Amino acid sequence: MSARKMHADEADIDVPLVHRLLGTQFPQWADLPVTAVDSAGTSNAMFRLGGDMVVRLPRIEGAAQDVVKEHRWLPRLAPSLPVAVPGPLGKGTPAEGYPWPWSVYRWLDGETPAVGRLAAPRSFAADLAEFVTALHRIDPADGPPSYRSEPLATRDGATRAAVAELDGIIDTDAAIAGWEAALQAPAWPGPAVWIHADLQPGNLLTVRGRLSAVIDFGCLGLGDPAVDTIVAWYLLPADARGVFRTALGADDATWARGRGWALSIALHELRAYRDTNPVMAAIARHVLAEVRTEQAHAAA
Repeated sequence: MSARKMHADEADIDVPLVHRLLGTQFPQWADLPVTAVDSAGTSNAMFRLGGDMVVRLPRIEGAAQDVVKEHRWLPRLAPSLPVAVPGPLGKGTPAEGYPWPWSVYRWLDGETPAVGRLAAPRSFAADLAEFVTALHRIDPADGPPSYRSEPLATRDGATRAAVAELDGIIDTDAAIAGWEAALQAPAWPGPAVWIHADLQPGNLLTVRGRLSAVIDFGCLGLGDPAVDTIVAWYLLPADARGVFRTALGADDATWARGRGWALSIALHELRAYRDTNPVMAAIARHVLAEVRTEQAHAAA
């Protein structure tokens, strides 16, 4: 089975390729079964290896740059975090016609949380806040900038362009109003902190309704802590959103910037994946609706 392509410049990735790569670089695992993992992720293709490992191959060159970062930093951050994160077991090199580095990780059990169907949303919100707080408190010394480390205002032109491209598909007036409100929030005044920067449903795992693991640290680095509040609009219902915000101690400016980040990211995802990734597109639409509703209540 080949990984479903979502990018024009995406590598050809399938089960036979994974077998060939393992055979030449990790022969100790070459005879284990390899099964494609159905995922809505856009940056990496994943294949389960045996019962307790996963092979992760970047789909595009931009994602390949994250391999070295994850192998360096995840083992250092993991001991300070309250839930599991991917544990690197092997770093592969370009071969067999595949052009980039790739990884073997420990397999982490759990289910991806479903938007609108959380078993215990308030408890889950508290779990998320515990993870985010722990990550933000880790010593940032020598950390790289996050993929989303720029000030929110620098995304203005690209965000407005995404809104224009989605004219007729979304409520563009509401999107622009929400975006302009976010831009009025004061910038983060403190030092950059460690952020995951992509806390979306597909990057979270649950066991019995509670957060059990956080995965895909491709956007990891130092930045504004507000970026990690995007999960509030990506996944949490309104009442649980308040639990999350209170546990984080997020002030009005941080919350407003976080809402702007969620809006901007969702707009770009809907523009990019509305025809190629229906799961991602549906989640992006959900975010836009949640942001619009909260913004309307805030303005009332």
